[in-house]
Parts: sequence; structure tokens; C-alpha cells
Amino acid sequence: MTDDRHLSLRGANSATKQSPTRRWRLLRPFVILGALVLLLGFASQITAPGFTRVELRDAATGREIFTAILRDGAPITLTWRNSLFNLDVTEAFVVENGALIQTEVTFADPRARSVPPPVVAPSDVNDLYHTGGAFSAKGLRRPFTRIAYRVGEIGDPKMTIGARVIEFKREVGFGGSIVLTTRAVSVGEIVGQIYKFVLRNEEKMSNADYAIDLFKQGFA
Repeated sequence: MTDDRHLSLRGANSATKQSPTRRWRLLRPFVILGALVLLLGFASQITAPGFTRVELRDAATGREIFTAILRDGAPITLTWRNSLFNLDVTEAFVVENGALIQTEVTFADPRARSVPPPVVAPSDVNDLYHTGGAFSAKGLRRPFTRIAYRVGEIGDPKMTIGARVIEFKREVGFGGSIVLTTRAVSVGEIVGQIYKFVLRNEEKMSNADYAIDLFKQGFA
């Protein structure tokens, strides 16, 4: 004769021994998800050295015109016509440590293209912006994290960032304003941007040289 109570007790003991495994199987996805959330939160607080985010927005509406994560040292060029002195202006920048650094500026007379503008010291640039006359200055280290550009009727400013040329007048019209901001980038942003970048360039990313070249430029 079989003792049913004994069998029931053994079954209960067996179920008790297996229950932690079952609980772990049920909880494992939530534990992994929680760990990922904590990891991403931690990554969002760590600054990624060597990268800078550059954004251009319509000052009136806040509309995003351009945004990209660029490697430090990436060049940015702004060209415009100074209507007050009728001079063609070229400003050269590089991104560095979350800021935009102006390195060169040239005010050139379009009526005397064969004559190079005189070279001046970086310390004279601030005054020459307001007093007029052709000049060229190199070796500047003027940092900016926010610049507001007002679009005039004659100025026709254009900004070149990598392969992108942004025509301010086309974006916001005469009398409009564009705000440029820069800031440091977190590790979490880098990971997210790389993921989006790879999805957009999935076919091209199979070319190793192409992938390496784009990584050096940054993630637009």
C-alpha cells in the first residue's frame, strides 16, 4: 500500500527546490532591462572626450536646422558679405571640448581680389570687425558656445560643416535669425548616435574604409 501523503510531501519538496530557478527565469528579463537602464543612465553622465555636438536652430520657432556630433578638430567655415563695408568675410572655426573655436578670419575686398588683404595680429581683430577695411588674421583662439546670426538682405551667410552647406537666408529668410550652440557629448549620446548612424548607412557600412572615414569625421 502506497502512502499518498509521503508522495505529496516529496512532490512539494521537489517543487520547492525548483522554484528559485523558475523565479530567476521569470525575473531575468526584468533584471537585464534594469541593468541596461542603469548602465545607460550612468553613461549619460560621463562626458565622451574628443567629441562636440553642434546644433543650428531657427531662433523664432526652435526648429532644428542642423545637428551633429563632430570629432574635435573638425572644421567649420562661415562666409558672408559685410554690407556696411562691402567686404567678403570668411571665418574659420574648429570644434574642441564642447566649444566652437574661431581660428581665422579674412575681410577681403571683392574689387581687389588680386591684392591679398594685410595680415594683422589676433589682438587687433575685435576692433577691425567694427572699423572696417580689408584684413586677414590667423592663430586666433576665440571660443564660443552660442552665437546668434541675424540674416540681412545682402549678407547671404553660408555655413559649411563637412559635406553640408547651410544657407541661412534659405532656412529662415530675410530678417530671420539662426542660433548656433555647442556642448560636450556624453558616452550615452555617442552610443545612440552610432546606432542611428549605422541604421541609416547600413549598406555603405559594409565598406570598412567608408566606415572608418565617417567615424573620423563624426556622426551627422
